[in-house]
Amino acid sequence: MQAYTEPTPAEIQAILKSVKVIALVGASNNPERPSYGVMRFLQNRGYRVIPVNPGLAGQDLLGEKVYARLADIHEPIDMVDIFRNSEAAGAVSDEAIAIKAKVVWMQLGVVNKEAAERALAAGLKVVMNRCPKIELG
Repeated sequence: MQAYTEPTPAEIQAILKSVKVIALVGASNNPERPSYGVMRFLQNRGYRVIPVNPGLAGQDLLGEKVYARLADIHEPIDMVDIFRNSEAAGAVSDEAIAIKAKVVWMQLGVVNKEAAERALAAGLKVVMNRCPKIELG
């Protein structure tokens, strides 16, 4: 397995320039939650952000239909942004591999080296413990 190494700032910027469609796993309909603010910020920056949350599936969130899981989205996903805990990030990373996403991005505080290595081995780019809103800001 390929060991995870922290991407350089240039690599992070290249990732953010290359992606257009982001699936945000752990999306919340509560404006006080970080995932809500990040989703809105990314939309305002021109990204299409598809929310994923089994508890909200079928509802509308910031103009997008909410899906229960990544496999339910029937269009290509460039990046999977994970707003779940480090343990849950493993299964989400495996789903990202299965749907042939290009990037797995684990939010601030989310670190799962085993999941990162599986994603890298499958050819995905991986960012851990970072926030795209901060990186774009």
